[in-house]
Amino acid sequence: MTATLTDDIVATVLESIEDARKYEDDKEKASIIKDEANQFFKDQVYDVAADLYTVAIELHPTAVLYGNRAQAYLKKELYGAALEDADNAIAIDPSYVKGFYRRATANMALGRFKKALTDYQAVVKVVPNDKDAKAKCKECQKIVRRQAFLNAISTDHDKKTVAETLDISKIAIEDSYEGPHLEEKITREFMMELIQKFKSQKKLHKKYAFKMLLDFYNYVKSLPTMVEITVPAGKKFTICGDVHGQFYDLCNIFEINGFPSEANPYLFNGDFVDRGSFSVETIFTMIGFKLLYPNHFYMSRGNHESDVMNKMYGFEGEVKAKYTQQMSDMFTETFCWLPLCHLINNKIFVCHGGLFKEDGVTLDDIRKVDRNRQPPDEGIMCDLLWSDPQPINGRSPSKRGVGCQFGPDVTSKWCESNGIDYVVRSHEVKPEGHEAHHNGQCYTVFSAPNYCDQMNNKGAFITITGDNLSPRFTEFDAVPHPKLPPMAYANSLFGFN
Repeated sequence: MTATLTDDIVATVLESIEDARKYEDDKEKASIIKDEANQFFKDQVYDVAADLYTVAIELHPTAVLYGNRAQAYLKKELYGAALEDADNAIAIDPSYVKGFYRRATANMALGRFKKALTDYQAVVKVVPNDKDAKAKCKECQKIVRRQAFLNAISTDHDKKTVAETLDISKIAIEDSYEGPHLEEKITREFMMELIQKFKSQKKLHKKYAFKMLLDFYNYVKSLPTMVEITVPAGKKFTICGDVHGQFYDLCNIFEINGFPSEANPYLFNGDFVDRGSFSVETIFTMIGFKLLYPNHFYMSRGNHESDVMNKMYGFEGEVKAKYTQQMSDMFTETFCWLPLCHLINNKIFVCHGGLFKEDGVTLDDIRKVDRNRQPPDEGIMCDLLWSDPQPINGRSPSKRGVGCQFGPDVTSKWCESNGIDYVVRSHEVKPEGHEAHHNGQCYTVFSAPNYCDQMNNKGAFITITGDNLSPRFTEFDAVPHPKLPPMAYANSLFGFN
């Protein structure tokens, strides 16, 4: 929903309330507005709900109002804002249990598991017979212990990766297997058969899935942090945004715009997985095309190509359900080697999130970033994966809790300093699938239509040619998919599904 449309709906609601009755005081008026906000929240119109809670808070702040707005922010993945609201709720009423719940959920999403555990323990102390609280506390404790174990063994330099210990030759193929067979190298015929099998909800055999992932792992390790692409004059190039496990919509992109080939190259700008419940099919389709056309199919890392996000938003659960924990662990290793950004014809800079919290970052600084890690909370890598544009000049703290919000002056200065025409980024749902920012020096493209089966947004992709770098946008609607809801494999304990 656009900011203008949200503002219009909020204004209409407030006018109707004003027309309906007079109020004894601000407390009563805030209560009526809260009821309206609650209904918009139930209807999953979280933008409007959050804005109405804001109006009510300005009239008469309460722990419940802050807690409710925190929940709306969690649904919008604005974890930093949710964290701040939960803190305010607890400050007003230290016995407000939902405040601790909200704060724990926000900290979970940000990978701050110890802080989350402290809050879950506080809830259990207050309501010791609450089964949900006890289950969340127990699950969070498992994650903290596992993280401590992994940190302990990470200093062991002799520890081998899954890729180093994997022996594909020992994986047998059953006679009953009816899917595509992978020879030494991927062919176009294999990819077409694989896509058809995926569409019919069949699995690729584990042996071939591991082989594809291993080959992909070895290839992306050889890539630079910033991949430079040359698009020849007169040749088309396509840039897509988030797909988020919406495999059938991915296939629709190929139906509309042509399948990847040496004559029809693509760049997918991160967030291939999570949320959508066909993330396995999506990522193996992309891996296959990358291996088939290594110089004509490109993939950037998004903030969801990370261990924390995959645990929360479904990809880890999906891989474990369809394959094994070992494969999930190998995806974690592999995602750490994905390039962080791309530079097209030295003029178009493409990254998942956006620009930087600090001035003076150069393309050479980006090239030198050590990307083989989980995303940090600060620095160039963090900003590339998490930041967002804002309409006003300067920079602001991100409502997501990591990265920053950067204004048109920041974009203009950075583009001028680095010889860039414009920045393409993704990371945010847009009603039309795309949006121009900062006087045409920054564009958002998002390629998951009807995101999570509830946002009613269009998807979009960008096409350029080597001799005309002006972006051209193609919008498209969602297509039907099997009746498996989004987040079907997510950890239901933590309220992300």
